[in-house]
Amino acid sequence: MVDRLQRRVAIIGAGVGGLSQAIALKTKLGFHDFTIFEKGSDVGGAWRANTYPGCSSDVQIHWYSLSSDLYPYWNKSHGLQPEIQAYWINLSKKYNLYPHIAFNTKVLSAEWDDAKQQYIIVAEDVLSGKRISSVAHVVISAVGILDAPRIPYEIPGVGKFQGVSFHSAQWPGSIDLQNKRVAVIGNASSGAQFVPSVSEDPSVEVVNFIRTPSWFTTRPHIPYSDTEKWIFANIPLAMRLHRAWIVFWFELPLIIRPSDKTLKKRREAMTKYILDKAPSRYHDRMIPDHPPGCKRTVANSGFLDVLHRPNLTLNFDGIDNIAENGIITKTGEMLPFDVIVYATGFISDRYPMHVRGSNEATIQGYYDAHGGPTAYLGTSVPDIPNFYLLAGPNTGIPASTLFMEEVQVGYIHQLIEPVLSGSASSFTVKASHADEYNAKVQERISRSVFMQCHSWARMNGTGKVFNPFPWAMTRWWWLLRKPNWDHYVAVGAEKWVWARRRKFVKNSLKCAAILTLLCSYIGSSVQTTWCDYLWLVTT
Repeated sequence: MVDRLQRRVAIIGAGVGGLSQAIALKTKLGFHDFTIFEKGSDVGGAWRANTYPGCSSDVQIHWYSLSSDLYPYWNKSHGLQPEIQAYWINLSKKYNLYPHIAFNTKVLSAEWDDAKQQYIIVAEDVLSGKRISSVAHVVISAVGILDAPRIPYEIPGVGKFQGVSFHSAQWPGSIDLQNKRVAVIGNASSGAQFVPSVSEDPSVEVVNFIRTPSWFTTRPHIPYSDTEKWIFANIPLAMRLHRAWIVFWFELPLIIRPSDKTLKKRREAMTKYILDKAPSRYHDRMIPDHPPGCKRTVANSGFLDVLHRPNLTLNFDGIDNIAENGIITKTGEMLPFDVIVYATGFISDRYPMHVRGSNEATIQGYYDAHGGPTAYLGTSVPDIPNFYLLAGPNTGIPASTLFMEEVQVGYIHQLIEPVLSGSASSFTVKASHADEYNAKVQERISRSVFMQCHSWARMNGTGKVFNPFPWAMTRWWWLLRKPNWDHYVAVGAEKWVWARRRKFVKNSLKCAAILTLLCSYIGSSVQTTWCDYLWLVTT
C-alpha cells in the first residue's frame, strides 16, 4: 500500500483510458488522492460523446473490456454505444470514481514548478466560465485522439449553410431526419456505421460524399446466445479463453509477416468482397488506389449492403463549396440539403492544451520540433516531468485500444509509484533515448504500407506518420513491461536509489546462496556417481 504523503495525481479525461488509470490507482497502488478533470457531463469519453445511430466497437467486445472486469453478458460480438457506455458507468460506480471526477471542467493548462516539483493546473467550468487552479505532482493525459471533432473548414462556405449541420461526434439527441435531405460528408468508420441507420427510413434522402474510397472487411455483429452467456458467467476460464482466441487471431497476422503473394491475394479478396456487395454503378469508384492497411480498414456492419436502397446515393464528384441551401460539387451541380453531417474525423496532429515543463519546454513545441506528434514509447516527453500520455503518438495498434492503454497504465504506475510514496520527486525521460526510440519507429514506418497513401495519421496528410505503432502488439507489451530507469532522469530520488541498491544486493545474495547450494548438490551427486563408477569398474 502506497503512503500518500500529500501527493496528488491529476487525470485529464474520464474516457476509457482515464477511468482505467483511476481504477488501477485504487486497486494496484491503493492511492486515492486523485482528481479526474472531465469536460463532459458524464464518464465514457468517446462513448459518451458519440451517440450517432449504429455507433459500435470495431473490435470484438470481449477484448474491448477491462481485463480486470470482464463482462459475460454482452449481447453481441461487437458492443453498441449505449451498452459500452453503461459498462463504464457501472465500473465507475463499482470503484467509487464519481467523487473523484470534476465534470464539465476543461483543463486549459498545466505548468511545472521546478522548485516545488509540482504542476499548477488551470481549468475552466464550461458552464459558468469560472476558472479554478489546483496543483498535482503527477499529471496523466487521457484525452486520446478522438477528443476534438474536425470540421473541414478548408471547404469554402462551411459557415454559410442555413440548414442544420453538425459533426457525427456531436449528434443532436432531438434531431428528426424524417422527410429530410441529408448530406453525409465522409466515409470512414463513423460514416459507415450511421449511414445504414439514417437511410433505413425511406423518407430520408441521403447522399454520402466520398473523397477517397475505403477498404472494407466483413465484421458481422454476431449475437451471443443465452447458453454462451451462461458459459461465460459460470464456467471458470471460459470467458478468458474466448478473449484469448480473439487476441490470437488479431495478433497472428502481425507476427507472421505476409509474403507479397499473400498480400496480393488479400487485396484481390477484399476487392471481390466490395464488388460483390456494392451496386454495379459504383464499381469503378469503390476500389481504393492505396493498398489495404495504409488507412484504417472499415468494418462493414451493413454499409455495403444498404447501397442498393433507392434513397441512398454515393457521390464521388468532390465538393467545390457549400452554399446556403446545399452543396455545389466540382462538376458544378447544385444539390439542395436540409441537413449536413460531418463524418470527417478528429484533430489529432496537435496537443489540445498548453503544457509547460522544465526549461520552458512545451508538449506542442516538442511536437513541432520533431515534425509532428512524438513521444518516448508514446508515453513520455523530454523536459516534461511526471507527465504521461495515454494513447499518445505512435500507439495505434490495429486491435483493442483498451489493451494498448492497459499496457501503458501498468508502465506509468511503475514510474509514479516512487513519486507517490515520497521516494522520488520526479522522473523525466532523456531526450537522447526518446530520439533513439522514435528514430527506430520512423525507420520501420518508412518501410511500411503506412507511407503509401494520404492519411489523417500523417502530418498534413503526406508528412510524418504519427499514429500507428509499426510492430506487433506483443512487442508493445514487451517494451512497456517495465521502465528502463537508465532512460530517465530522477530528481529527489536518493531514497529510491538506495532502496533499489538494497534490493539489488539482497536479490544478488539470494541468487548466490541458491547457486552455492545448487553447485554443492551437483558436486556431491557427481562425486557419488563417479565413486560408484570406479567401484563397479574395479569389482
